[in-house]
Amino acid sequence: MSWKIAAAIAASLALSACSTTGPGAGDPAAQAFSGAARPAGPRVGAAIVEAMAGGLVGGAIGADLDSRDRRRALEAEYRALEYTPAGQGVAWGKPGSSRHGEVVAGSPYRVGSQDCRQYTHTIHVERRARTARGTACRNTDGSWTPLA
Repeated sequence: MSWKIAAAIAASLALSACSTTGPGAGDPAAQAFSGAARPAGPRVGAAIVEAMAGGLVGGAIGADLDSRDRRRALEAEYRALEYTPAGQGVAWGKPGSSRHGEVVAGSPYRVGSQDCRQYTHTIHVERRARTARGTACRNTDGSWTPLA
């Protein structure tokens, strides 16, 4: 095989990996659980965060947080549920600061027609760690609703 043919095959294989079509390419749920975590970047929309009804941070573990930290913690819960592969943490706040935390979601599973995930949120306040566990299911509008 000549080097020109080998180069053509290599280029063809490299370009085929750039395809955006295929199973799940247009399905938001498939993209959300594809394993490609999105960066923390812009803030999550207020309506999406409000739909979480306080999430885990709305319980006892978030009692010592101010509204700014509570918002960051809720955004981290949403990012963990929506975008992050199972077992990978989504941090909020600055590690080592007086208030920070991490959310870790489990593998997604189906309940009827909804995608659901169990998740854990650990909050550190003044060097004291608190952890809460819960489950949330994804709504058709992209928001997540914690289960009671």
